Amino acid sequence: MTAAPVAVGLQLTLTTILIAFAGVFVIAFMRGAFGGGFAIIGIPLLSLVMDPVTAGGLLAPLFIAMDLFALRYWKPSTWSKPDLVLLLPGLVMGIGCGYLAFRFLDHRAIELLMAAVTLIFVGLWVAGGAQLTVRPRSRPKAVTAGLASGVTTMVAHSGGPPLAMYLLPLGLGKEMYAGTTSLFFTVGNALKAVPWMLIVRPTMNVWALMAVCLLAVPAGVVLGWRLHGRLDQRLIYRICYGLLAVTALKLFWDGVSGYLA
Repeated sequence: MTAAPVAVGLQLTLTTILIAFAGVFVIAFMRGAFGGGFAIIGIPLLSLVMDPVTAGGLLAPLFIAMDLFALRYWKPSTWSKPDLVLLLPGLVMGIGCGYLAFRFLDHRAIELLMAAVTLIFVGLWVAGGAQLTVRPRSRPKAVTAGLASGVTTMVAHSGGPPLAMYLLPLGLGKEMYAGTTSLFFTVGNALKAVPWMLIVRPTMNVWALMAVCLLAVPAGVVLGWRLHGRLDQRLIYRICYGLLAVTALKLFWDGVSGYLA
C-alpha cells in the first residue's frame, strides 16, 4: 500500500448488491450476538464481489451505524468500566500504529502473526479441557490487548482476537462480556473511520451500495441480540472460542494468499 489515497469503486450489479447486503447482515448479526469483534467472519462474502481495500472503505462508515444501533441493547450497565479504562488507551495507540502499518508496511505479516497467536491461545484452551478458568485483570495485558486490537482492526477489520484473549479469561457474565466488547469497538470504529477515509476514497457506486447495505444493519443486530439472550453463558463462551479459531484461520489465509498473489 502506498502513501497516496486510493480511489475505490465497483460495478453495481444485482449479484454485488445481494452479496454485499448478506455480508453486512452477517457482520451486524455478530455485533448483536457477541458485541462485535468478529467482523472478519462476514468479509469472505464481500471478497466475492470486491477487493479488500474496497470492502474496508465500504465497511468503515457502516461499522459506526452498527455501533450506534447496538448501543440500544448494550447499555452502560453491561460495560465493564474498569477493563475499558485499561483497554482504551492501547486501542487509540494501536489504531495509529495500524494506520501507519497499512499505508507503509507489510500488513500481511501482521495478519500471520495475529493468526498464530490466536490459534495458540485457542489451542491452550482446548488442551486445558475447554474449561472457563477465571484469571484476575492485568494492566500490562490490557494495554497489550488494546494495542494489538487497534492494529488488527485497522489493517484487517479483525480486532476481536486480542480483545477476546484478554476478556474471556476474566470470566465476565455474558452480557458484561458482550457489552464491554460492544463499547470497545464503538470507540475503535469511530476512531478508525477517519484514517480509512484517508486511505481510500469511495466512488459514488460504493456510497450507493453503502446506503443499500445500511438497511441490513437493524435486522442483523436485533436477530443477533435475540440469539444472545437464548444462549447460556457457557455456550456463549464456547462459541466465542470457536469464532476465534475461525477468525485466526481467515487471517492466516489472507496473509498467505497475499504473499502468493
